[in-house]
Amino acid sequence: MPNEREYRRRIRAWILYDWANSAFATTILAAVLPVFYDKVAGANLPSAVRNWTLTLSLSLAIVAVIAPVLGTMADVMRGKKRFLGIFVGIGVLGTSLLVFVGHGDWLLASAFFVVGRVGFAASNVFYDSLLPHVARPADQDRVSAQGYAFGYLGGGVLLAINAVMLTTMDPDVAFPLTFLSVAVWWGLFSIPIFLRVPEPEAAERREEGSVVATSFRRLGRTFSSIRKYRQLFRFLIAFLVYNDGIGTIIGVAAIYGASLGFSGAELILAILLVQFVGIPFSLVFGGIASAGSKRRAGFLAFVLANVVLLPVVGVVGAYILPPDVVGARPAAIEAGDGFVGEGAVLEPGEIPDGDHVLLNYRGRIRVTYAVGPGFGTIDGGPDFRIDTASDRLAFRQERIYDPDAPGRHEPLLRARGGPVTIEKLEALPAERESDLALIFAMLVGVQAVAFLFAVTVGRVLFAGLASRMTPKSTIVLALCAYFVIAVWGFALGAVMEFWFLAFFISIVQGGSQAISRSLYAALSPKALSGEFFGLFSVMAKFSAILGPLVFVASESLFGGVRPAMLGIAGFFVIGLLLLSRVDVEEGRRVAAEADARAFGKDGDGHE
Repeated sequence: MPNEREYRRRIRAWILYDWANSAFATTILAAVLPVFYDKVAGANLPSAVRNWTLTLSLSLAIVAVIAPVLGTMADVMRGKKRFLGIFVGIGVLGTSLLVFVGHGDWLLASAFFVVGRVGFAASNVFYDSLLPHVARPADQDRVSAQGYAFGYLGGGVLLAINAVMLTTMDPDVAFPLTFLSVAVWWGLFSIPIFLRVPEPEAAERREEGSVVATSFRRLGRTFSSIRKYRQLFRFLIAFLVYNDGIGTIIGVAAIYGASLGFSGAELILAILLVQFVGIPFSLVFGGIASAGSKRRAGFLAFVLANVVLLPVVGVVGAYILPPDVVGARPAAIEAGDGFVGEGAVLEPGEIPDGDHVLLNYRGRIRVTYAVGPGFGTIDGGPDFRIDTASDRLAFRQERIYDPDAPGRHEPLLRARGGPVTIEKLEALPAERESDLALIFAMLVGVQAVAFLFAVTVGRVLFAGLASRMTPKSTIVLALCAYFVIAVWGFALGAVMEFWFLAFFISIVQGGSQAISRSLYAALSPKALSGEFFGLFSVMAKFSAILGPLVFVASESLFGGVRPAMLGIAGFFVIGLLLLSRVDVEEGRRVAAEADARAFGKDGDGHE
């Protein structure tokens, strides 16, 4: 065992890798690459969204297949750090190659993204599997939570820098620099884990035959040993279900918000809010689950106060405050005699030079058009002209015409100087108006009230409950909060509610995932941590499948995505029921016995 100073250094080095690789999760996965793929790399595709979805599915399928095998190989070869280094290199390489992707290079973008995503996900298998070797059992909840907190901070800091670059620089320069910054950030901040964290000891027994054959044999035995590690696998099934709900909320939040009429700027700011607010709350959840934390009663009171206050203030405020303050959706713009209202769509297609298309409408209009060689100008009058001539063909370009006065408008969209292609004309609802300064002031006010409650009567009132909190019950608390989030998302109507809901998500998102990771580590034998975290990774990947299908089914059956949120709420109910059947103490005992057989003595796999 290392001395206390060296132990803390190893913990810091392990935590810093979350800071390093979260740059990929925020900038590449969530915020920037999807937009770049749609507007640049896939601009000449009829449906860039379809290709992007297939690319995501392919990368997930590859990782789901190789992760448990790689984890098992690392256990057999005593190679967790070696494989971590290999896949960090693969991920950094794939990310850096995105710099060379240009207009229309969707195939290259897909290929390089798959390489980067495989490196990112596979490296996490080995990173997570190091946790039980780096942190003592009593520290694992706290250390896992700190990792998520630093991950939020690192990803948020770089995303904020990238957002400034993308808004102030030429896109042809900003996008490549953004991708390069992620690769450099990831590679640079990964160095400490290789310098400070030693390679864990492998299990003593080494089977005959090749490493690959041994890995497959051990993996087969892992699947067949469900009876022996039944508490671990019960937790895995519960995790599969509830993490599907969590992952779906994370993955569709931006799309869902856009479908309800929230602006792109609001959605980007919400992503940054979740990143930065998630930092302290990841630590708070780690403190609740940690028996050694002196502040756990105050932490619990603070979280419970937020669980109550955020929905109440958000919903009540949205109903009693003026619509132009809370951003309530304006009344629908109805059709009238000779003109259409909100929701009307025309798809005129190619318009020869000199011809025109007419849309009589009320409110705003969105024009979706193509640009290309030999194209002319869409002329809609003195305030609305679009030059569609370009040396490169690109579809799905958009422009919104927002007249100063409400009422009936008749834009005569004429082609001049060459043919034009208007893919779609849509009559849009009126824009929401909100007072973001007041909304954020109310959020701060809620936090002040929750804090005062926690440090006064709250820590006394909940002292008994806090002393009984375990990692399992902390996850239960988070899942109950997620149930409220899903139901609230179904009824979401105002900008104020959107911001309060985003804040609510940031409270539980990092903590729930961090405690799930540390609880899984506690139930896993250290001798098999690689292959068991490989299974954990597979479950995490498969848990990204069912939730999105619920949204697809909702849109097909009901014509919208709101009902899907109630389906996601069901994931949390089922997850809670399955989690209630997990006997954590029994699982810990079985894991400790397995380590005693593998390592000898007390089964301690630390170095």
